[in-house]
Amino acid sequence: MELQVERDVLADAVAWAARALPSRPPVPVLAGVLLEATDEGTLKLSTFDYEVSARAELPADVRTAGRVLVSGRLLADISRSLPARPVTLTTEGSKVVVTCGASRFTLLTMSVDEYPSLPQLPEASGEIAGGEFTEAVAQVTIAASRDETLPILTGVRMEIEGDRLTLLATDRYRLAVRELRWNPSTPDLSAVALVRARTLSDVARSLGGGSNLTLALADGASDLIGFQAGGRYSTSLLVDGEYPKVRALFPAESPTHAVVSTAALTEAVKRVALVAERNTPVRLRFEDGVLSLEAGQGEDAQATEALEATLVGESIAIAFNPQFLLDGLGALAAPFARLSFTQATRPAVLTGQADLDGDDDDSYRYLLMPVRLAG
Repeated sequence: MELQVERDVLADAVAWAARALPSRPPVPVLAGVLLEATDEGTLKLSTFDYEVSARAELPADVRTAGRVLVSGRLLADISRSLPARPVTLTTEGSKVVVTCGASRFTLLTMSVDEYPSLPQLPEASGEIAGGEFTEAVAQVTIAASRDETLPILTGVRMEIEGDRLTLLATDRYRLAVRELRWNPSTPDLSAVALVRARTLSDVARSLGGGSNLTLALADGASDLIGFQAGGRYSTSLLVDGEYPKVRALFPAESPTHAVVSTAALTEAVKRVALVAERNTPVRLRFEDGVLSLEAGQGEDAQATEALEATLVGESIAIAFNPQFLLDGLGALAAPFARLSFTQATRPAVLTGQADLDGDDDDSYRYLLMPVRLAG
């Protein structure tokens, strides 16, 4: 194999492919990145850990086609450090020589024959705006569980019904749901997939920067989902299991709601929470025109703060885990936050709205369980 490629193009592609490399590969070849040079003038870089695969295709001046397997992290480190000159990759026996200007590196190759075949990308199911998908994934994955003993809750459930795509995640203490429009390949498409939150987040960040992102869901018998954008492809195994029926947690109606500046409430919670010990809640009391925040009690450090708030309904006092509340506020893409209540011991629903006196935007909903106070 012999080829020449632009340094920035190579470094970017290697870094993207190498992100899927396992930190502790079960077999040595899975630490490698597969380089395939074709006579059509394309260099393909692939990585696979039996769960997630990544492939990037980039233009190259291919003089001799071929395929080799080299250490992915080492090639990524080398590519980043090279000067801004064209890079030549050449195989010499069991080695690959990387030359760029006056720099020359020699890498040992691994057995290509032992490298597993990458899964095929399923047929495209539709397209979605990359930026909107990235935002939606970020809003939902904050609520996914990190507890690997409950693998189902570490996933994000994707529900497709025609041109509506819904993402939802929960860790049993909060639930985040985002609904958005997309362009399905067939108007009556209906599908459900459970994708690991960390995988979906990584894909959205790395592929969502372009104009459109293609989603590829196989038929019901498959356990694979695929993503494609700008010459980059990724697949992931789906999480197996039945997701809990969490939509029933949203109340049918909320007799009480309050509206407050998102930024002001965020900063106030951060300040008041400074005195909150681990697992200690922040207490919120909503009264006509005023929101009072408190943390700490007894002989411990204490903090209080008051904000302007619009209240519709009866006064209510409720307590939340401060970090969970901040996560929800941070996910709102709106200047005002609406908190809707049924009672102090029942979950509250956080939504955003553009104006103080306007309607809320329920395309993103963040349900938060309250913390029961002693006494």
